Amino acid sequence: MDFFTEGSHTYYVYIITNNNRTVLYTGVTNYLQRRLWQHLCKFNPQSFSAKYNLHQLLYYEKYDWIQQAIEREKEIKDLTRTKKWELIRSVNPQLEFLNYLFEYIESRTAYLHLSGFAAVRILRSDKRCLE
Repeated sequence: MDFFTEGSHTYYVYIITNNNRTVLYTGVTNYLQRRLWQHLCKFNPQSFSAKYNLHQLLYYEKYDWIQQAIEREKEIKDLTRTKKWELIRSVNPQLEFLNYLFEYIESRTAYLHLSGFAAVRILRSDKRCLE
């Protein structure tokens, strides 16, 4: 019998930007390392994050329950751009890219382990997506 226990799952609400910090994207995931790698490699080429080259992590929050994470994601998405920047600066005043906190093993083995993506997508121009 399965019992729900607090802390048995981890969910993240995150905000990413481009290298120039001109565009913001808010998302939710249960595996931030993998999700950042997917943004970097533009696994969905037609997505908003791919179109604007968004893959630099500026902000994240951690939750035990998906419902809380989704609720918070919606709250952040409803904030004005100014309020989003205030939120980011409240914990990251230098607007440092935080990806190094969630580095992903960028290998074919790790890539093939990701469910739902065709292996042909390994062939990306970014070397961090190819190894």
